[in-house]
Amino acid sequence: MAERSTAAVDVADNSGDEPLTAKADQSTADGVAKNRERDTEDVEAQGSGGTDDPGKASPPELHSGHKLARRYRLEECVTRLDGFSSWRAVDEKLRRAVGVHILPADHARARSVLAAARSSALLGDPRFVQVLDAVEENDLVYVVHEWLPDATELTALLAPGPLEVFDAYQMVSQVASAMAAAHREGLAHLRLNPNAILRTSSGQWRIRGLAVNAALRGASSEAPQRTDTEAIGALLYAALTQRWPYENDAYGLAGLPKDVGLIAPDQVRAGVHRGLSELSMRALANDGATASRHESACTTPEELVKAIGEMPRIRPPEPVFTAPPEYQRTTYQQGTYGRPAPHPGATQPVSVPPPPLQSRTGRALKWAVSALLIAALGLGSWQLADALMDRGGKSDENQTQTTDDGDKNSTAPKPTKTLSIEGAEEYVAEGDAQHPGDVQLTYDNSSTTGWRTSSYTDGPDMVIKPGVGIVYDLGSAQEVSAATLSFRYGGNHTTVELYATDSLGSSTPLSLMKKLGTAKTNSASANVKVDKPVKSRYVLVWLTALPYSGADSANYSKPGYKQAITNVKFTG
Repeated sequence: MAERSTAAVDVADNSGDEPLTAKADQSTADGVAKNRERDTEDVEAQGSGGTDDPGKASPPELHSGHKLARRYRLEECVTRLDGFSSWRAVDEKLRRAVGVHILPADHARARSVLAAARSSALLGDPRFVQVLDAVEENDLVYVVHEWLPDATELTALLAPGPLEVFDAYQMVSQVASAMAAAHREGLAHLRLNPNAILRTSSGQWRIRGLAVNAALRGASSEAPQRTDTEAIGALLYAALTQRWPYENDAYGLAGLPKDVGLIAPDQVRAGVHRGLSELSMRALANDGATASRHESACTTPEELVKAIGEMPRIRPPEPVFTAPPEYQRTTYQQGTYGRPAPHPGATQPVSVPPPPLQSRTGRALKWAVSALLIAALGLGSWQLADALMDRGGKSDENQTQTTDDGDKNSTAPKPTKTLSIEGAEEYVAEGDAQHPGDVQLTYDNSSTTGWRTSSYTDGPDMVIKPGVGIVYDLGSAQEVSAATLSFRYGGNHTTVELYATDSLGSSTPLSLMKKLGTAKTNSASANVKVDKPVKSRYVLVWLTALPYSGADSANYSKPGYKQAITNVKFTG
């Protein structure tokens, strides 16, 4: 990550904040840098500006090397704006990089920033960049958050071109699912834009600045769910077209042509996925856009998650294998070691094999060898015939005869086939859903992706819920004989049950389903066998016990009793 001088990051102006549907702000900072942890973006085009006057508070005089709470050492100033500053710092106690927002305690937004930071920290969802500390001390208010050196902003990802279809699908699925979970807890972002979306080296998407960015900039909205949903639609639009869906340029992206209005992504760029194009328009339809097939607009992240789940699944691209280089014969042939190399272009003499034995001694030797071979063959034939004659009729008595009855008694195993999965949906018996936007990752034939549960404090048998699971659609009624599951975590223990149900979703209670089988395992896989194969189109995979596992940063989960399904296959 490139270092920058702190003198190059001052932001001179913060005017021009308008709602997302208005004109995008002009850039006021030092450009877009890859892997930069900038929670307060230099280019914003979302959320309404606050009415507070931050000019009444003078920014604190801070510099590189300054320590907060004798723990956080400031390293590099990333942003100075509206009387606050954002820094890259080092937590000397835990020896890790962190990000810090700093305001004077008498800043007009200091109270709201503290409240927003503490609310965001309580959410604890690993899909968001976590708030680690929020403190008022020595006339300063500062918020400490995670620093992700291996993450890349969506702004930088879009610089060379639009995202691949599967990457855009993963981005909108994970961002919409995360924001739906935040809104269920009463938290909104209001500043979602390409600078706030990060992709880690493992391919997971994370959101930066939940509630805090809006509080720092004094942004508010009368319809926060609608504002965030429209912002997700704009992110998907940009990912598909490498264009910002408004007339003004923003975030390093060119805006749409003047006086054309908002047109669908597949009309802006050739080869855009039709389903994702329509999805972006449904999210942006809040402000006059028209979906190409006239579906209803998505006005909340929850509705957007449901719309994503109803789409046909988008498979990851097939891996590309490079052909191995052709075999190169070595120049060191047998018998040439130590000899001088031949001159290029020189004709090499061909070695002539020795002539056959033509002398009198040679002919005698050949006849002797031939005689010995004939004698050995004759002796062997005589001994074989003698042994067969001695055994005589006994050989017939000892023969084992194969009868038709023997064929009838042996039953050949019935051939099995892998059943195709046409769709899936998370089953919610009680409480909140787990991660409904990730269910399609359980049958994409990839062991690195999957659907995960939340982390629970009690276990292994689930207490707060009767269980968690996914209903799979096999396309038509199929005879199911077994299910093979791959998990992310092993340990004591995972219990999985199979049920035949009559619908895709959570409308049918467990008491009305037919139980097919159960399995209990301490490993990272399970094979659930069905004693008597049953025909059903919809099959529920139901987890009732989860093993304990520690924190998993690659899978965004905290320590606790939890499980993740990476692959599911049904056989019939």
